[in-house]
Amino acid sequence: MSERLQRLKTYIASIPQEPGVYKYFSEDNELIYVGKAKKLKNRVSNYFQESKHLNNKTRSLVRKIDRIEYTLVNSEFDALLLENALIKENLPKYNIQLKDDKSYPYICITNEPYPRLIGTRRFNKIDGDYFGPFSNVKAMNAVMDALRKLYTVRTCQLKMTPDNIKQDKFKICLEYHIGNCLGPCENKQSTLEYQTSIKEIKKILKGNISEAYSYFISKINTYSEQLDFEKAHYYKEKLDLLDKFQHRSVVSNTKSNNLDVFAITEGDDSSFVNYLRITKGTITASKNIRVRHVLGETKSDILLHTIIHTRTELNSIAKEVITNIEIAGELPFNIITPQIGDKKKVLDLAIKNALQYKTELNPKPKETSAQRILKQLQQDLQLKELPDHIECFDNSNIQGSDPVASMVCFKNAKPSKKDYRHYNIKTVIGPNDFDSMIEIVTRRYSRLIKESLPLPKLVIIDGGKGQLSAAQAAVKALGIQHELPMIGIAKRLEEIYFPGDTAPLYISKKSESLKLIQQLRNEAHRFAITFHRTKRSQNQIKSELENIKGLGPQSITALLKAFKSTKQVFVQPTDSITSIVGKHKATLIEKYINEKRES
Repeated sequence: MSERLQRLKTYIASIPQEPGVYKYFSEDNELIYVGKAKKLKNRVSNYFQESKHLNNKTRSLVRKIDRIEYTLVNSEFDALLLENALIKENLPKYNIQLKDDKSYPYICITNEPYPRLIGTRRFNKIDGDYFGPFSNVKAMNAVMDALRKLYTVRTCQLKMTPDNIKQDKFKICLEYHIGNCLGPCENKQSTLEYQTSIKEIKKILKGNISEAYSYFISKINTYSEQLDFEKAHYYKEKLDLLDKFQHRSVVSNTKSNNLDVFAITEGDDSSFVNYLRITKGTITASKNIRVRHVLGETKSDILLHTIIHTRTELNSIAKEVITNIEIAGELPFNIITPQIGDKKKVLDLAIKNALQYKTELNPKPKETSAQRILKQLQQDLQLKELPDHIECFDNSNIQGSDPVASMVCFKNAKPSKKDYRHYNIKTVIGPNDFDSMIEIVTRRYSRLIKESLPLPKLVIIDGGKGQLSAAQAAVKALGIQHELPMIGIAKRLEEIYFPGDTAPLYISKKSESLKLIQQLRNEAHRFAITFHRTKRSQNQIKSELENIKGLGPQSITALLKAFKSTKQVFVQPTDSITSIVGKHKATLIEKYINEKRES
């Protein structure tokens, strides 16, 4: 392998798996190709696989690549817009004949008494409110179809004015009969109700889907409590559908002015700056700059020097500069540090790129899969500490017989079997899972407190709100409820409950954090069931020996300890049994065996 390829592959190994745009430069520092990717590392790596999988033009491109740069964005859609802007400005050699200069599609909500959702490539504010642009017509249509499934709005082109409706000029159509429309044309749906649906659609298209989420979650909870899982699943599908909507783009916002964006982050001996040029709402340039510390310069001094140098080098005439730190002084342009809104989103993107550039030049030790999963779990459950020590409880009894419980312990996302514990239920009579849970949780954590041992970072209870409330009552009595994060997991829909919350949390079925919770729950259940079966088996064995009159519990225990099973006791010579329990009891056992054989 050549030195060039080795150098490029080493660099590719540090590229993250995030949406973004990659740029290939030749040995002469000429930009020869711009591409987009949902997962940057995978896409760039594909160019450097075995050449037999590449066409002639791509092989020619790869031979000329001497340097790679990339810019992170927030979505695949943003990557497409940035790629399009960079190609238009730079006309890279290998992109020119591959790209289409057509305009992008928008969703328009028309200015009508009963507005419609239409797709268009024409942008005229007089016609209505526009949302987008979308990467292609297919993506736009998918969003409109999803919105129409969530909210019933008309698809017809009738001139529906209040006067026309009052004059009965329209008749309901097939869309009404199949449930896709509520019939506003015959006044079967009020104007207020229709406009409410349009307002909700606009909120979703603007990225504000919290109210829709709350509504669908309330429906899921209601139908789950009624055991109507079919309807609960119906609303769960609608909830999943919301995630697929195209939110407003950070890269392209038709209301943005021309801007220069600078974000700075500091390292040990250098500062790292990312620059983004925003032209007519679109990123048209991106640049990373490293500034080595020399005389203890302040962060604001370093950033101001970088701003002046970069704007001069790139001939920027933007009147507004956005930064992540405040810079004082009179300048020929306005510097702002936004806290909210679209400008803050663009600034966050520059900060993200600056941090990535810093990481790229100062790589940290590679994160393990266990650390990744635990960080995701910490984020999903909003825990203060990384849950590297987790304990999970489960009860087990069959019709109240031999009630037992188990506690399993995971450390660093792996089973720590030396810390597993079995519990015989001592204070509860009959099948009472709630009181049993109070007993075992109290016993576990009162002992840890007594022995000054560390408490877990997370406790999982196998059960729903009732089991969780019982466990929470136990830790409250011990006064450690604020030191012990606790959740319950219900088996029906894999709902996660927090103490005191009526609404459950739903973690994606594909999430590694949910799989870890399920693994703990399943392991606790397995451990409890195994112990329960062992205990029942031992009780059945003991009952056989208890049939022998004159043989007490201590003698039975001693025999089983010596010979492991009743079967082995019964085949031992009299002398062996005598050595354990004495001659008199050995004679009783021998008599019982003989009577059993004769019967």
